[in-house]
Amino acid sequence: MSAAVPQHTSRTTIDILVRRVRQGSGAWAKLALTERIRLLEDLRRAYAAIAEPSVRAACEAKGIDPGGPLAGEEWLAGPMVVIRGLRLLADSLRDIQKHGAPVIPRSHLRTLEDGRLAAKLFPRDALEGMLLPGNVGEVYFQPGVTADNLREHQASFYRKPHKGRVCAVLGGGNVNSIPPLDCLYKLFVEGTACVLKMNPVNAYLGPFLEQAFAPLVARDALAIMYGGAEEGAQLVHHDAVDEVHITGSDRTHDALVWGPPGPESDARRQKNEPLLTKHVSSELGNVSPVVVVPGPYSDGELRFQADDIAGMVANNASFNCNAAKLLVQPKDWSRRGHFVDRIQASLGQAPVRRAYYPGADERWRQFTEGRANLRLVGTPGEGDLAYALIPDVDPAKTQDRVFRQEPWCTVLSETGLPGSDDPVAFLDAAVAFLNEKVWGTLNATLIVHPKSLKDPKVKAAVEKAVRDLKYGTVAVNTWPAAAYALGSLPWGGHPSSSLRDIQSGQGWVHNAFLLEDIEKAVLRAPLKSLPAPPWVPGHQGLAGLGRRLVEFEQSPSWWKVPGIALAALRR
Repeated sequence: MSAAVPQHTSRTTIDILVRRVRQGSGAWAKLALTERIRLLEDLRRAYAAIAEPSVRAACEAKGIDPGGPLAGEEWLAGPMVVIRGLRLLADSLRDIQKHGAPVIPRSHLRTLEDGRLAAKLFPRDALEGMLLPGNVGEVYFQPGVTADNLREHQASFYRKPHKGRVCAVLGGGNVNSIPPLDCLYKLFVEGTACVLKMNPVNAYLGPFLEQAFAPLVARDALAIMYGGAEEGAQLVHHDAVDEVHITGSDRTHDALVWGPPGPESDARRQKNEPLLTKHVSSELGNVSPVVVVPGPYSDGELRFQADDIAGMVANNASFNCNAAKLLVQPKDWSRRGHFVDRIQASLGQAPVRRAYYPGADERWRQFTEGRANLRLVGTPGEGDLAYALIPDVDPAKTQDRVFRQEPWCTVLSETGLPGSDDPVAFLDAAVAFLNEKVWGTLNATLIVHPKSLKDPKVKAAVEKAVRDLKYGTVAVNTWPAAAYALGSLPWGGHPSSSLRDIQSGQGWVHNAFLLEDIEKAVLRAPLKSLPAPPWVPGHQGLAGLGRRLVEFEQSPSWWKVPGIALAALRR
C-alpha cells in the first residue's frame, strides 16, 4: 500500500488558510516565552509519536526496505534531526527567559587571525560531544560582532518583537527534516507564522506534520497545503503573505523572483527590479566540492576518507544539496589516482538506489554522455541509477557543467589543479578556483592531514582557506551534512550571494543559538575515527543507530550511550 498523498489544495482553500494564519500571526508574535517553551516540549513528544510511521512512508517512497540498514538514513535525516532541533530551541528559549539571550560561555569565544569573532557551539558538554567524537563546530561572525556586543546579535525578535508576520515556506522534497525545521526556524527564531506548501516529491509527509504540529495549526500559527508550481505561485503572491522561504533549486527561486526565463526576466534582473518584491530567504543547492590537501596519508587514512566521500555521494541516492559532487586534488600528486580508485571501490559497497527524484535520469545522462574516462559503479535495475565517476575533468574548461551545475543525481566528478603539490600553493589555487569557477556557496570540505598542520606555514594556509572560502559551511575532514544535522550550527549559503546572483541562497536556518550577522559555520573532525561515520557505505548498524539517536534526543542520558556506541560500531 502506497503512502497517502493528499490532493492539491484548491485556490479557495489556499486563500482561507493564508487569511487564517494572517489573523493568527499577531497572537503568535505576542505569545509568552513560557508558552512557547511548553509548546516546543509538546511538539517534541508529538514528533516522536509520528517518527516510526513517517520513516516507513519515506522508505516506501524512496524504495528502501523499512526493515533494512538503509532505513537508518530516514531515522537520522528525519525524526532525529527534528527532535534534536526542537530540544535545542527549547533550551535556547529557557536561556532567553533567564539571561536575555542563549548562553555562549566566554571560554567558547576566540578571535580569528583577521580580527573577527568566532564562537564554539558544538559540543556544549561532554554528553553532546559523544554524538560526534572529536568534532568541534564553530560559527564565524561578520565584522563588527565582538565578545562584548554578542548578545546584541542574538534573538532580536525577543528583544524587539514585530506585530505579526506570515511567511510562505516552499519545503524541500528530498530530506524530510527540511520542511519542519524551516517552519520551526521562522516560528520560534523569527516569530513569524507560516503557511507551508509541501513539495510534491514528499507530500506524503504532510499528514504526519499536520498530526505532530497540531498545536501550531490550532493556534493558526501554521497551515499546511499541497500542490505544484501553480499553487506555490498563488501562495507566494498572496497579499496576506509578507515573506517567502524556499528550499529547492536556483531555477525555481529565479522564476519566482524575476519571472520565467526569457528577455523580460533578464531585463528585470539587469535593472534590479524583481517581480517578487517580498523578502525572500532561500537554500538552493550547491556543486559541493571536496578538496584534498596533499600530505603524508597512510593507506588506512585514505581508505577512511574514501569511504567518507563515497557515503557523501551514496546517501539518500545523492539527492542532497550537500552531496559530494566535485573532488579537487593536485594534478601531479602521487596519490591522486589511487584516491579516486579507493572512492570507486567504496561506492561498490553501496547498493544502487532508486532515482526517486523527478528528472534524475535525464540529468545523469547530461553529465555522463560522451565522457571518455567515465567509470560506472553498480548494476542498476529498473528505476535505479549507477554511480558515475568522472575523473580528470579539465579545470581550464570552466564552462563544463560539472563546475557550473549541480547534478542532483549519483555523479561525482574529479579535477586536478595544475602546479605544485605543495600544500600552501595548492590551497591558494584551490580557494581561488572554488570561489571563482565553481557554482554554489553552501558547503565545502577540506581534507587535511594533522601532521601537515604541525608546519606553521601549512596551518596558517589552512586557516586562511577556511576563512576565505565563500561557503556557508566549511567542514574539515568530514561531511558538511553533519553540520546540517547538529542544528546548533547555522545552515545556509554564504552571505556574499545577492538576489541577482543567488548561488546557494540567502539567510540561515537551524541556528539554535539565534545568532545574527553570521559569516559561516566551520566543523572540524579527526582525519580518522572510531566508530566510522554512519553514512559510510555498507554500515550494518545504521537503522539501530538511527532509532537509538531518536530516543537519545528525546531525553539525553549517559545511560543511552553504550547502546548508541554498539550500533555505531556495527560496521
